[in-house]
Amino acid sequence: MTSLAVTPSFRNAIAADLAGIVALLRDDALGATRNPALDTAAEAYAAAWTAIQADPNNGYIVAERDGHLIGCYQLTFIRGLSHTGGLRAQIESVRIASDLRGSGLGSMMMRDAVTRAKARGAFLVQLTTDVRRAHTRRFYERLGFTASHHGMKLFL
Repeated sequence: MTSLAVTPSFRNAIAADLAGIVALLRDDALGATRNPALDTAAEAYAAAWTAIQADPNNGYIVAERDGHLIGCYQLTFIRGLSHTGGLRAQIESVRIASDLRGSGLGSMMMRDAVTRAKARGAFLVQLTTDVRRAHTRRFYERLGFTASHHGMKLFL
């Protein structure tokens, strides 16, 4: 574990960040199985990036320190009829550079996400975490998230 001697900055990701984001997504055993290397799936990543950037309710946020990407997350806003038309913020693809896990960066990123959600008027921030990542669930619970629902997926 490396400490954060310099406070990171958080900003909306730009196209030049794509390679760094993909590298972060692949930077653990589960991520590496889900996310091919950029050079083997460049067209798919570019198409996804274009779609995400074109959607005003969707985006990636990166954490940067000394000009290097050290973390990222995707933030998507979902309007529904439930909760009187309330706006939800969905956090996905949270990643911290492996040498900085446990440094406090994840807590800073989640505070950043909650601040952005509040600024957009969201009434709720939600996320999912893979059941194989028990330590990640404990991390989110320490931040005040509750496991109030059971998530289910159907891969197509």
